[in-house]
Amino acid sequence: MQAWERLVRNSTLECLWPYVLSILKTRPMHAYLLRNEIEKRFGFRPGRVTAYKVLYKLKREGLVRAKRAGRKEVYSLTPQGLKELERAKKYWAGLARKL
Repeated sequence: MQAWERLVRNSTLECLWPYVLSILKTRPMHAYLLRNEIEKRFGFRPGRVTAYKVLYKLKREGLVRAKRAGRKEVYSLTPQGLKELERAKKYWAGLARKL
């Protein structure tokens, strides 16, 4: 894997949580729709298992909550999740300025 490919992979698939929180900031949704929205908005599609693993971790950390809607879980952003998203955005903006 070349340097550019590593950079893209590490800043997208390997660090999926800011993308998830950003999408959930717009509205609550279930995991399948979330994957589609990430692809549409950011240009990459996380694997199904990857998306669920990230959502599970975010839920455990209190950054998202899940509510049962029929057979699906609908995820939404918590106030703590919004704080972490803003923190991540500031971090990446600061890093971009330094580069």
